[in-house]
Amino acid sequence: MTARDGALAAPDGALATPDGATAARDGATAALNGATAARHGATAARDGVSAARDCAGPRLPGRPRSAAVGAAIIEATLRLIEEGATIGELSIEGIAREAGVGKATVYRRWSGKDALMIDVVRSLEEPSRPALGVSVRDDLVTILERMRRRGLAKRSSALLRTVLTQMHANRKLWRAYEDHVIAARREVMYEVLRRAMANGEIRADLDVELIADLFTGPMLSRTILHERKALPEGLAENIVDTVLEGVRT
Repeated sequence: MTARDGALAAPDGALATPDGATAARDGATAALNGATAARHGATAARDGVSAARDCAGPRLPGRPRSAAVGAAIIEATLRLIEEGATIGELSIEGIAREAGVGKATVYRRWSGKDALMIDVVRSLEEPSRPALGVSVRDDLVTILERMRRRGLAKRSSALLRTVLTQMHANRKLWRAYEDHVIAARREVMYEVLRRAMANGEIRADLDVELIADLFTGPMLSRTILHERKALPEGLAENIVDTVLEGVRT
């Protein structure tokens, strides 16, 4: 190529340069437009989430927590005890790890290990229910029959026996169990006896707590103090009928 051809080609190169700059500017504009669209998309997504929350309604304090999670935590506690852990060795961290939940999840349901252990024992026992109020005899038989079945459950369940024995060795934990579980059961008995006094079914001049001990004492003796003694069908009826003979009006 001659010098003159190079000189003629130079203007063409110069003309091409503005076209490249224009293309670069167009690319930058397109990128800017893409970023703007992405921001608009993110905003729309946030608006969609907010709208979904609005449709679902606000999260109210005190909304019931998952019963399945609570059951899993109690089951994990029982599993650790079955594997040989003592109540003293148990920790909230270890229980949470065994249940596959966070420690905070446990603390949202129980104030600490003592409160959790009380519910663990409750899960192994027949739930306590109010007396039906049919008659003093029928109500007392119902209450003592529940005690008899708890005694049988303790004898047949090594796990329940282990838990109760370990709780009894921990005075603080046992007092909490007495305050939250046993006291509620005794109050059911007191309510039956007070109603019977008001109805004239038993003498009103007797001490309610003493009468309650007269009914529950024989059953507790067999279920706790003398665990080798039999707990046959009809034992509740026999105890109630025998004691009622002495306290009727």
